[in-house]
Amino acid sequence: MTAKPKPSPLFLGIDTGGTYTDAVLWSEAGGPNGKVLAKAKALTTRHDLAVGISGAVDAVLEMAGTDPAAIKLVSMSTTLATNALVEGQGGRVALVMIGFAEGDLARDGLKAALGTDPVVFCPGGHDVHGNAAKLDLSGLESALPELEKSVSGFAVCAYFATRNPAHELSARNLIRDRTGLPVTASHELSAKLGGPRRALTTLLNARLISMIDRLVAATEGFLAARNIAAPLMVVRGDGALVSAAFARQRPIETILSGPAASLVGARHMTGLDDAVVSDIGGTTTDVAVLDKGRPRLDPEGATVGGFRTMVEAVAMRTFGLGGDSEVALEDGALSPKILLGPRRLVPLALAGLMHGEAVTSELERQLRAPNPGRMDGRLAVRTGVPERLAAGLTGAEAKLYELIGAVPQALDRLLTSNAQNATLNRLVSRGLVHVAGFTPSDAAHVLGRQANWDATAARLGAELFARRRDGRGQFIAASPEAISERVLTALTRLSAEVILETAFAEDGLDGAATVAHALVQRAVDAHPGIARLSVALDRPVIGLGASAPLHYAGLAELVGNRCVVPQDTDVANALGAVVGQVRVSAEARVSQPKEGLFRVASGESVRDFNDEAAAIAAAEKDVRAIAAGRAKDAGTDSAEIEIASEFRVSTVEGQRMFIEAHVVAVASGRPRIAV
Repeated sequence: MTAKPKPSPLFLGIDTGGTYTDAVLWSEAGGPNGKVLAKAKALTTRHDLAVGISGAVDAVLEMAGTDPAAIKLVSMSTTLATNALVEGQGGRVALVMIGFAEGDLARDGLKAALGTDPVVFCPGGHDVHGNAAKLDLSGLESALPELEKSVSGFAVCAYFATRNPAHELSARNLIRDRTGLPVTASHELSAKLGGPRRALTTLLNARLISMIDRLVAATEGFLAARNIAAPLMVVRGDGALVSAAFARQRPIETILSGPAASLVGARHMTGLDDAVVSDIGGTTTDVAVLDKGRPRLDPEGATVGGFRTMVEAVAMRTFGLGGDSEVALEDGALSPKILLGPRRLVPLALAGLMHGEAVTSELERQLRAPNPGRMDGRLAVRTGVPERLAAGLTGAEAKLYELIGAVPQALDRLLTSNAQNATLNRLVSRGLVHVAGFTPSDAAHVLGRQANWDATAARLGAELFARRRDGRGQFIAASPEAISERVLTALTRLSAEVILETAFAEDGLDGAATVAHALVQRAVDAHPGIARLSVALDRPVIGLGASAPLHYAGLAELVGNRCVVPQDTDVANALGAVVGQVRVSAEARVSQPKEGLFRVASGESVRDFNDEAAAIAAAEKDVRAIAAGRAKDAGTDSAEIEIASEFRVSTVEGQRMFIEAHVVAVASGRPRIAV
């Protein structure tokens, strides 16, 4: 009897975005790039991310009719760490600085990041060759009984710990023995020099540990409840996958996880190794570059929440341009241009879907007025956050907030002065109130290119906007269709500008935004002028996002190269989370403290050799073993390891003089799956 072939393993990808949580069920079978069996979205539930995750995953499982036990790998990308750093969230931690002075806190934004969290200074540290100063942890030891009552973890950074981590290890062991709390040591996160910035990175990592731990625990609990007994992986900011346990210890490395996953998904769906990837959402457009099949990384380290870290992450530029961007008119022009963003509005079509006649009746009332009003087509509604978040409002803010309810109210009835408009904007910035208005999403509904919300409310908004007047007193458009076409054309044009601006910035050109604007203007202008200008990208554009097929249809002629919009572009992040590879690295440094002595600093060890070749061989052996161990911890049993060495030497009177060697091992492989 012929044995039945084993079914192909299934892979579940999850992405928790700012608005939606996406889920994808993917199989390696079905072609060279596998096959998406089902995909779904659910609103992200920020108070408990597991709720949004379960909504999306349950929908995917129901759609595919799949036995959850057939899922052999789960991988997720998340914006949790990024959002937490941007919003200044995270646990209270104590920073331990060994060998540093208090003045070092002023460097690299460390003092601002520390805020009111405690810091302990201890004598010690090492020099550039790893030679130790005297360590004294008595101050830390005496502070621990009080600190353990008020902090959720510790961050430890010692002077030149990347050349000798011994003092960090001593402090880490002391803290763990006395308190049992999580401890992050700086040498575990980065091998780069620059103590204050390494301390900053370590501090932020320590703050995020409990938060990522809760997310992973909630996700693992949900998977267990659905009988999904598969390894859980997390996408790092450089696009690589690591195990959930690995991410729990190094959550800082998950910043920019979502954008990195989208790049991995873009390459997988298109097979393009070199491309500009532009991901358009409701609020923002994220643009990055693929080089030789991998995301281009920020060489200076990722910047999140205004802090420059030492975390390797995708070099991503974010612009306030999306389907829900505010549509406005240029002030004071005879023929005013359409302006978009950077503020997000609730599209009138979405407000109409959610609130029905409460929205459309107000828009119809405004249309019956003989003349257009300054606030036509704008409504305000509460966001529905808990009342405790409205604490601390000024008198004017509290009074206006009381007037705004759960049903949208027209601004021309709500506001009586320009001062109140400024008050409303403050309520919006605090996340207490949404403003609804005309957006590109509404324009798409008017033209029948989008149909998931209320087209009637969208058309009423377009009519109101079209009868605004230009500098000559004329209506700016003859019909709702005409103004909607102009809005969508403007969105495509601005998309081309941000893509070109990113390309110019990556090439190191100054004034990137100005040049990009001028080139696109010339491309769409019927009278290009005396100077003939043209530009073309050296690689195609990959358009991502649910609205990319609409907004990027006319993009190719503006950027001088083709635009590829993949079939599953709306779930690129979730797909990228599940098709990526584990990739980890290990580094060693070989220095020469004195002639004839070669010192190898690798991992947590420091050793001396009398021969350069022996020292290099030992460094290569060390990093290979460390990389293999990290790869296993990160979730792969099939890692391939590549080693590269970089030497710094000089020539004195014709003789080669060794200065330093940097040895790096990179281990990569597919994640292990459940059997």
